[in-house]
Amino acid sequence: MIYLIHQNNKPFRILNNEFKTIPFEVKSSITSTLFELAKLFPEEILIWCHEAYIDNINKAQIPNVFHHKHILASYSVFHKNYIPEHIGFVDQSVYLKVNKKVCYPTWLMSSDVGGIHAALLNTVFKDFKKHANFNYFINSLAKTGMSQGLFCYSEPQLLLNVPESMADNQASTSELFRFVKTHYKWVWGYLLFLCFIIYLKKIPFIPFIKSLLIKKQQVNFDFTSIPLKSSKQVIDKKEVDVIIPTIGRKQYLYDVLKDLSKQTILPKNVIIVEQNPQENATSSLDYLTNEEWPFNIKHKFIHQSGVCNARNIALDLVESEWTLLGDDDNRFEPDLIKNLLKAVEKTGTKVGTTIYLKPEEKQTYFKTSQTPVFGGGNSFMKSSLIKDVKFGMEYEHNYGEDIDFGMQLRNLGEDIIYYSNIRITHLKAPFGGYRIKVEHPWDHEKCQPKPSPTIMLFNLTHLTKQQNQLYKLLLFIKYYKSQSIKNPFKYIANMKKEWYVSLLWADKLKERFNA
Repeated sequence: MIYLIHQNNKPFRILNNEFKTIPFEVKSSITSTLFELAKLFPEEILIWCHEAYIDNINKAQIPNVFHHKHILASYSVFHKNYIPEHIGFVDQSVYLKVNKKVCYPTWLMSSDVGGIHAALLNTVFKDFKKHANFNYFINSLAKTGMSQGLFCYSEPQLLLNVPESMADNQASTSELFRFVKTHYKWVWGYLLFLCFIIYLKKIPFIPFIKSLLIKKQQVNFDFTSIPLKSSKQVIDKKEVDVIIPTIGRKQYLYDVLKDLSKQTILPKNVIIVEQNPQENATSSLDYLTNEEWPFNIKHKFIHQSGVCNARNIALDLVESEWTLLGDDDNRFEPDLIKNLLKAVEKTGTKVGTTIYLKPEEKQTYFKTSQTPVFGGGNSFMKSSLIKDVKFGMEYEHNYGEDIDFGMQLRNLGEDIIYYSNIRITHLKAPFGGYRIKVEHPWDHEKCQPKPSPTIMLFNLTHLTKQQNQLYKLLLFIKYYKSQSIKNPFKYIANMKKEWYVSLLWADKLKERFNA
């Protein structure tokens, strides 16, 4: 390890792994010095740290934090990030409401303490714009690289304990507008300006006008020169259980079981939760007992419909080290499980998700990376996590259970990785999905909620205040053209009523299922 110690936003001294000073002519900026250090120490992890926090550096944990060379991690001692919370006016991703108690995936970086492997700076990022403001630079690097294969984290383990913050170091309004124009589509600059006026009662005219002169940053990173190989051991036994909820898809499920029976690494248990809400119905899956299968089948037949309940029942029956969450209309190749095990071994992570397209759909994204998505029908996870997560029953027969489950995992300190070379085909069986007409408790409201109360619940739980304000603004704008009230004042008044009803029902769902 090489340590770059800075103060007052300038390089101060360079230390080796024994914390002894290394003679080095520092550059005028932290950014430039970091790149120079990368050239001199190409095989080292480079750590930056504010002088005030040097005694709190957790040296023992640094190899565990940077367990492969594609990682950029930092931790903000100050309770606010350099990029201010107003970034929520343009960004609706799950990466903004950072849980600072755990390792959390986010592109929001800090100069307080952090690190990166020198190999990335010497190869992948060697031509990236070296902004003199180090905080701006590392946030720009993370925002640009995260979707392309850079693994970015807020990592509390970088420090032995969290000391008091020395200063409030946040981007100015001008820097925020510059950042948005550089990293987002042009329209988001206008929306940011509009949100400042509506929600903050401010008119940042000059920062907005200056940002119009800035070009969007177009960078395509290639990480293939640095092998992705984690030093973490996440696999002890190559044992896998498969979960499949099913309802009325006898033939499709049979095809899934046949695909599983051809796996080069066979599952240990296949857990099937069959639902049929008809009171006197019995199982239609005769082939489960009439045929021989090369794995144990755990079959539960229930009269309650709903994928959240079915998956939770199945999770309680898991025995193996790993769990594959599947669906009853998937198809896949014989090396699916083998490839999933190889993938988690490479990334050193406990949760992954696959390509999940319909047969006629073409893959457009080809980089293994962190993902905001979690799919209940195409994901792979360490079974030890099951005791701490569940599919929220408040989302049953509606929307949001998958992304909520993913957020539960992130708040445990787990990342979700998209594996761009592993595919599960989703047939989207025509008689699948919500086959049972379900009456929601808000269906009889005179004023119907908008958005759906479960979407509102997810947003209130997992997004920031600014992200919720943006969601409301976009909903009001987008829905206007598809509804009958054309008087804008009546429309806004009506939408406010529908929004309020959605808030009420979101609160009721939260109280009912989290009491």
